[in-house]
Amino acid sequence: MIQELRKKTSDRMQGAIDALKKEFASVRTGRASMGLLDGIVIDYYGTPTPVQQLASLSIPESRQIAIQPWEQKLIPEIEKAIMKSDLGLTPMNDGRTIRINIPVLTEERRKQLVKIVKKRAEESRIAVRNIRRDSNEELKKLEKNEHVSEDEVKKEHDEVQKITDSFIKKIDELLEHKEKEIMEV
Repeated sequence: MIQELRKKTSDRMQGAIDALKKEFASVRTGRASMGLLDGIVIDYYGTPTPVQQLASLSIPESRQIAIQPWEQKLIPEIEKAIMKSDLGLTPMNDGRTIRINIPVLTEERRKQLVKIVKKRAEESRIAVRNIRRDSNEELKKLEKNEHVSEDEVKKEHDEVQKITDSFIKKIDELLEHKEKEIMEV
């Protein structure tokens, strides 16, 4: 029962890390990245569909993304979706391909992006701590129902804390890496 709880805790915390990685991928840096377009969704015959499922994406240059839709009539829809997004990018098309040039970030914009990633990292830390709290409450319930001894619960509280510390450290490492990537000129 305790092993199961430990695994569940670890899996949920890994989920928080995976979500943070996905969010970090969508934060714009000075370079082109496919992750920038992850949040872009187009209405395709009444169904919200990610742009990755409607077009071929490539990075022909370090500061450019090329989008080649499977259907030409999707070009205006894709352009509208990119313009509506909070990425601050301007798409250009030649009738067959949409090109997005990634402008060099200003110092001020870099600092704003660093604030955003720090906020997202803190939200992930909070999520991990909430998972720890939930696990500790489950342990207390197990002890209360007399399925587990007080010593085992105490030992498991320490294990849950070690797991939490390791995931918080991973979040800090991800944040540090993303900050360096953003501040890179």
